[in-house]
Amino acid sequence: MKMVRNALGRMIPEEIDGKKLKPFMGAHEDHGGGRKAAPPIRAVVDYENKMLASLDEAIEACEIRDGMTVSFHHHLRNGDHVVNMVVDKLAEKGLKNLTLAPSALFPIHEPLVQHVENGVISHIEGSMNGPVGRACSLGKMSKTCILRSHGGRYRAIQDGDLHVDVAFIAAPAADSLGNCNGYGGPSACGVMGYALADSLYADKVVVLTDNLVPFPNYPWIIRGGNVDHIVQLEKLGDPEKIVSGTTRITRSPTRQLIAEYAARLVNDLGLMEEPEFSFQAGAGGISLAFLKYMGDMLREKGLKASFARGGSNKFLVDLLEEGLIEYILDGQCFDQVGVRSLGENPRHIETDPFTSYNYHTKGNFATRVKAAVLGATEIDVDFNVNVNTHSDGWLLHGIGGFADVCDAWCTIITAPLHRGRLATIVDSVTTVTVPGETIDVLVTERGIAVNPSRTDILERLRDTDLPLVPIEKLRKMAVDLSGEPEKPEYEERIVALIEYRDGTVIDTVRQLKV
Repeated sequence: MKMVRNALGRMIPEEIDGKKLKPFMGAHEDHGGGRKAAPPIRAVVDYENKMLASLDEAIEACEIRDGMTVSFHHHLRNGDHVVNMVVDKLAEKGLKNLTLAPSALFPIHEPLVQHVENGVISHIEGSMNGPVGRACSLGKMSKTCILRSHGGRYRAIQDGDLHVDVAFIAAPAADSLGNCNGYGGPSACGVMGYALADSLYADKVVVLTDNLVPFPNYPWIIRGGNVDHIVQLEKLGDPEKIVSGTTRITRSPTRQLIAEYAARLVNDLGLMEEPEFSFQAGAGGISLAFLKYMGDMLREKGLKASFARGGSNKFLVDLLEEGLIEYILDGQCFDQVGVRSLGENPRHIETDPFTSYNYHTKGNFATRVKAAVLGATEIDVDFNVNVNTHSDGWLLHGIGGFADVCDAWCTIITAPLHRGRLATIVDSVTTVTVPGETIDVLVTERGIAVNPSRTDILERLRDTDLPLVPIEKLRKMAVDLSGEPEKPEYEERIVALIEYRDGTVIDTVRQLKV
């Protein structure tokens, strides 16, 4: 296998599984753009009755063959029953070497591992978490997996890099023409935007619902004009696990301090006073604490944010309803409060990766976000970030929207100096998910490091009383506390590619020696 060096010095294969690869050139160096792939459309008379009696009938109607690609969305999260149900059916029919293209996987999808081992699934293109990622690290996939961000996945489908033969879309509410949303029914998940690319570009689209409603089902996030078949199921998933309902602010004093530092940083940068201030934070404990501090500061100053980028949760919805933010632009709902707000509040707007993240769209609003607060598995002294593998080399996480969000004006990584006995700041990350040129600030409990390339941020913080320190000093503190972690040992085989949002390869993951 011939290898080439990309812009970060990582060695990338020129070709893998018969596909020629493009090495990463820089965060914004690819100006080639995309070209929309187009699915076939038959005459309208073929769609007078889309309803089928069973999932088996839908699979037969789609004429799924060995080697095809099937896709799923992840808005049902750890409550999803659809992925396992469909792949079990495909296995029963004796299908082999299928490519699975989920927007994300969760621990509930552990049964997929047996289908990898018995050859039903050849590999994953999209995202892997937990047990399926572990199977990839052990070399159980027969082909090389590809991990993409949410925006990168939309771009790949749109551009034709990832061709979906059949998309199975779980719809909490759908009518008999296939117009879908996630707002109602026993499996309500709120946002459904990660299924949009699949509905537009897959050759065949099957909607699965446990809540068939009268036409017209509006808003139609997935439009019936892109749907081939509809099947009514008894149950899409477990409502208690579809949205967690347990998002809680961290109680750790260390993590509380990190969140406070991050909010004070945004304040001291003067971003809140800017006319179009906006921010994004996740649903983890530190991020929720950041939202609390952000709300306190906006309230005290009598200011409001123009928008906040979701995933939505109770804390973000509270800020919206109090008038401290004008809009929530929501990519997925993390709790039932977010689902309820999305259905009721016109200032809570559902978005999708085309609008918010796609590198090959004619404009997305990722660059309009002023401050993005994100977590990370590792960060190195060059500000490169890893969110895919642990320091021991196990591939256990997808990318999510991480690489896409890093186009914010100020991307802030919040992380403790160490987790358990492992330092989070290293000389060189185990796997590069995003390049250091897109990361602006690291906030820890022992100090804040600003990327030296952001001289404008350093100038704005000239009079701050926040503890600014070089990242090398934070690295030394982390090592003094935790020691140097052991380096993982690898086999030669590349089991996964980390694809940057523009379609270039930023790093590889090798099979672990165990």
